[in-house]
Amino acid sequence: MEYGFTTAAYVVAAVLIIQSLGGLSGQESAKRAVWYGIFGMGLAVAATLMGPGAGNWLISLVMIAIGGAIGWVVAQRVQMTEMPQLVAAMHSLVGLAAVFIGFNAEIEMVRIASLIAAGDADGLNALTGFAQKVAEKSATEINILKIEVFLGVFIGAVTFTGSVIAYGKLAGKVDGKAKKLPGGHMLNAGAAILSLILLVMYFQGAGTWALLLMTLAAFFIGYHLIMGIGGADMPVVVSMLNSYSGWAAAAIGFSLSNDLLIVVGALVGSSGAILSYIMCKAMNRSFISVILGGFGGTTGPAMEVTGEQIAIDAEGVAAALNDADSVIIIPGYGMAVAQAQQSVSELTRKLRAKGKNVRFAIHPVAGRLPGHMNVLLAEAKVPYDIVLEMDEINDDFPETDVAIVIGSNDIVNPAAQEDPNSPIAGMPVLECWKAKQVFVSKRGQGTGYSGIENPLFFKENTRMFYGDAKKSIDALLPMID
Repeated sequence: MEYGFTTAAYVVAAVLIIQSLGGLSGQESAKRAVWYGIFGMGLAVAATLMGPGAGNWLISLVMIAIGGAIGWVVAQRVQMTEMPQLVAAMHSLVGLAAVFIGFNAEIEMVRIASLIAAGDADGLNALTGFAQKVAEKSATEINILKIEVFLGVFIGAVTFTGSVIAYGKLAGKVDGKAKKLPGGHMLNAGAAILSLILLVMYFQGAGTWALLLMTLAAFFIGYHLIMGIGGADMPVVVSMLNSYSGWAAAAIGFSLSNDLLIVVGALVGSSGAILSYIMCKAMNRSFISVILGGFGGTTGPAMEVTGEQIAIDAEGVAAALNDADSVIIIPGYGMAVAQAQQSVSELTRKLRAKGKNVRFAIHPVAGRLPGHMNVLLAEAKVPYDIVLEMDEINDDFPETDVAIVIGSNDIVNPAAQEDPNSPIAGMPVLECWKAKQVFVSKRGQGTGYSGIENPLFFKENTRMFYGDAKKSIDALLPMID
């Protein structure tokens, strides 16, 4: 009965989670999709607690209560600007959990092997839960379990340290530039080869020390791999780490013989990998080059940027907007930092009320998290139908009167097309400089998160609207008549 209920509950939970992932592909269905995910995960937890081998109810309920309370507090306090950091932090916990579960499985295998060697029938008969399942496995099944444990710990360890470094870069606690130790890729390759050798040794009975040494090597790979990836690639990194956490969960699902972990882990792993690939295509980057790091390298001297940045005040921007018939707004991470989405939404409402054609252009890697800008605009109740992807709107800039760039740098950088030596050469960008007038809302004259100079700021039809994005947009609102 227990097995039947748990299996049935897992099937329903898996269907709900698949529905959740499918619904997240559209803005209008996303809210419903989130509830599918909540119910699916709640059912999965309940089925696990009531399933075969369940015990320690008090400890389980206390830990669920503590985790739920922490999650509630974090969800209440975290700002939308901090969502990328939060996602990276959550990925690190998944990776660490995979490491702990893997070592727990190793401890149980060692303990059961000792009981078998000692001929302790009473001790073997007293085993319950996961330990009982391990005791019932044949020698071949134990070898398969060892491989599953090894892979789960390896992926989990890489995910853990990689996510911690990603969190540090996104939060500004670690330098966002690509940095590697002397030896670069050779160090990563050496650690990976060492891990492969340790897998063979562990499979042949080398013992727990091989698993521990591999874990240290995997920790290094995760650290060094993400340290070698620059800030402009962080949206891809977050998506990639999401994929890693899914594969870690799937590997541990095999170790625990948990069908739901396998299914959900595979879904998360594959969807994260597909999203990472799509984002790399949008950046005209090789997926392998991104995950191996080294963003920021050039093949020669960068193109010299000539001219000067010309500032404009709120009155000048407002006058141009009042005269314009068509406006395209390009949001970036600066809008998120300034919490300017509500002000931008109000500006949009006022302009549309005057009969102006106002639309938003969203680059696939705008912000520091896939879909970051879409979420912010949805939160500010910007209509879905005027929020367009790059491919849908890029050809419209030449017929646009005003383009407003709010806190973006790389995604509107013409150097991607004009400078073959630029680190972002070949990356598809929003061609806002083709609009009749371009206003760039920016805090100062810095080069942005990735450190790449932007010729857009020096073009004749560009004016720099300096200041905090929210305050700048708020200053415009009373002047839109």
